[in-house]
Amino acid sequence: MLTSILLQEAAAQGNGMSTIIMIVLMIAIFYFFMIRPQNKERKRMRDFLESLQVGSKVRTASGVYGKVKEIKDTVIILEVADNVKIKIDKNYIVGSAEEATQESK
Repeated sequence: MLTSILLQEAAAQGNGMSTIIMIVLMIAIFYFFMIRPQNKERKRMRDFLESLQVGSKVRTASGVYGKVKEIKDTVIILEVADNVKIKIDKNYIVGSAEEATQESK
């Protein structure tokens, strides 16, 4: 009777340890497949927005292509056609126009 109780206790402790290992493994997988790539992409976008200069050709989230005419704190003035300028929030610039044309080829 005593040995069966001790065996059950040992099995319960081993089971708890394997559960902890599985949880840690799931957290690690979640980090490497979800969180880390998002952080890398966020850093790449932040660096891209900081490197924007007047004259850069960009693409917005809505698919509008234009040339940067003026950069303010949170707003960018884009020229989308001759003498047609629009104001757009800086956060809605998603990439350069050159990258977009290379991806479509």
